Amino acid sequence: MTVAAAAPLPELHLADWRATKDTLHLYCQILGKVRLATTAPRNHWWNVPLYVDVRGLTTRRLHHRGTTFEIALDFVDDAVVVRTADGRTGTFAVGDGLPVADFDARLHALLADLGVDVAIKEEPFGVPMTTPFPDDVEHASWDHDAIARFWRVLDWSDSVFEEFSGWFTGKTSPVHLFWHSLDLAVSRFSGRRGAPMDADAVTREAYSREVISFGFWAGDDTVGDAAYYSYTAPEPEGLREQPLPAGEWISAGDGSLAILPYETVRTAPEPRRAVLAFLEAAYEAGARLAGWDTAEFTSSWCPSPAQLEALHASAAATFGRAREPDRG
Repeated sequence: MTVAAAAPLPELHLADWRATKDTLHLYCQILGKVRLATTAPRNHWWNVPLYVDVRGLTTRRLHHRGTTFEIALDFVDDAVVVRTADGRTGTFAVGDGLPVADFDARLHALLADLGVDVAIKEEPFGVPMTTPFPDDVEHASWDHDAIARFWRVLDWSDSVFEEFSGWFTGKTSPVHLFWHSLDLAVSRFSGRRGAPMDADAVTREAYSREVISFGFWAGDDTVGDAAYYSYTAPEPEGLREQPLPAGEWISAGDGSLAILPYETVRTAPEPRRAVLAFLEAAYEAGARLAGWDTAEFTSSWCPSPAQLEALHASAAATFGRAREPDRG
């Protein structure tokens, strides 16, 4: 387990950047819909998310009209950058507060100039904002400092999730950003089928297998400020009674979420350990109660049993909630 010294994490209160966050969310939905239209389907919708890169977010490589291209949302230069396989590049700025309608129009015009434009469903998906993208002139905020803070937290959280993901030897998702709810997520699977559900096609596919998911939200009206989360689906009986080293269980729809506020992490003596301990405790609780073969999924060396025990002990000392480590 790597615990490296780093610059202090910044504050990230939803109220301080709500307008920018909503605008960014809609920008990401447009980019995500282009990705959806130019990638082959994958289980659990893994073909649709965006990814963290060295300057912001990226679609990664997309295929269309006999070539490949990539779209990046550059948080350093406040710009959209499109690159094609033959070396052509196009860009436009977003730093002056570009309305969603203009963002949508400029992106499609740029893609058309490069010969890779694609039709998308021009309306938000699963968010309170419902105005079609070409008509949305309301959302037009871009606070560079707020974006820089969010980017710092997103980049850091991505690295923590990558480390945590390496501890599991079973089927696991990439660490990716779902533009539906603007959350960075990684999921672990037992390999067994999920419970039948009366839901839309998107939800049925997402939960077609037993899963324990983990993620980071920038904040929303339900949870409030930014937070780390975990849930188990289908949820086993008694999950909400399981101890966590920090954070708490809350109700979410018909189930439960383990929630660790970002502010708690930011102000912890060892933020990385705080998140890793929370993620591991949520996994152990869900997997144990759901009857997963956790021994089969446990790496023998990352982390070692001694390192994992030290992680639990450190979290208990920091947050004052003693618990017994359990590797199943």
